[in-house]
Amino acid sequence: MTTAGPVLATDIVGLLQARELTLATAESITAGLVAATIADVPGCSSVLRGGVVAYATDTKASVLGVDPALLEHVVSQEVAVQLARAAARLLHADIGVGTTGVAGPDELDGQSPGTVWIAVHDAGRDRTTSRLLELSGDRRSVRQATVDAVFELVREVVEARPRALGGGQE
Repeated sequence: MTTAGPVLATDIVGLLQARELTLATAESITAGLVAATIADVPGCSSVLRGGVVAYATDTKASVLGVDPALLEHVVSQEVAVQLARAAARLLHADIGVGTTGVAGPDELDGQSPGTVWIAVHDAGRDRTTSRLLELSGDRRSVRQATVDAVFELVREVVEARPRALGGGQE
């Protein structure tokens, strides 16, 4: 395992603390790895609201409210965006994260292994930023690279946020 994830998580926790922001996740491909990596950082309780692992397709609709029509193509930008928005809304967080993708080794819905969509929702600005990742490697490395990419995108979104917005979705 690389050390990038824990180092990035420590940076993200510090950034969120400095901005007094909270974060929540709705994870499919990463199956809770984003939230778990953040939870490894001392002091994370001031920023981590929680996470939902919605690995099964129907769980995305029944628990998180993802539009069932979108779930015909579960590995999509639209699904990642709805996951991120649901995480922020349901867990009362300033920042919501959504992950969906194909860890492999087989294709899913015609998508190649390593195809991943991530999204980060800024509830204060009601703005969601998403990114398509084309990753290679085994399941573990695809999932870890997804976590690292999520942390980089969270950093981008938080640093672009006007400080005047502050935090406090509760």
